[in-house]
Amino acid sequence: MANLILASSSARRKELLEQVGLSFDIFSPDVDESVRADESIDAYVKRLAEAKAQAVLTQCPNATVIAADTSLSLDGQIIGKPESKQHAFEIWTALSGRQHHVFSGVCVANAKQVKSRVVTTVVYLQHLSHADMEKYWATGEPVGKAGGYAIQGYAAQFIPAITGSYSNVVGLPLYETLQLLAEFQN
Repeated sequence: MANLILASSSARRKELLEQVGLSFDIFSPDVDESVRADESIDAYVKRLAEAKAQAVLTQCPNATVIAADTSLSLDGQIIGKPESKQHAFEIWTALSGRQHHVFSGVCVANAKQVKSRVVTTVVYLQHLSHADMEKYWATGEPVGKAGGYAIQGYAAQFIPAITGSYSNVVGLPLYETLQLLAEFQN
């Protein structure tokens, strides 16, 4: 597909798209990621994915844009990226020994159409000791990651099972993204 742009600076999203043979440019828009009052997580990730796509289209109107946003939900609460070591430990304590949901909004858009989907994956996290948390924090991996972990990295040892899309937990549900792209080619 000519003039394809990934609206993200995420190395993980870039790697996932390269894994399936896509060629694209990268343009990372600046979008306010604040949660609106009474906004559900599925509405939140969909809104942000669409906002990122639209922000890129204003700069590159002839492009087809792939945009995404990923967040976690525990007990109906949106769990974002840790703001500090203490915040990461609070997140991990809440997630420890429980299952949570990872939501990604993915949007493919061009000047003529916008198509979006929300994908959900259930992740089971083992009980984490304080020593586990200290060791994981020291890796530097949790910084900038929704929920404070990267399933494709060191944290894989703490996740005994998932139900749903693995690539969704990494940050971009590939199957659904490719389905949306295929709709643009028809």
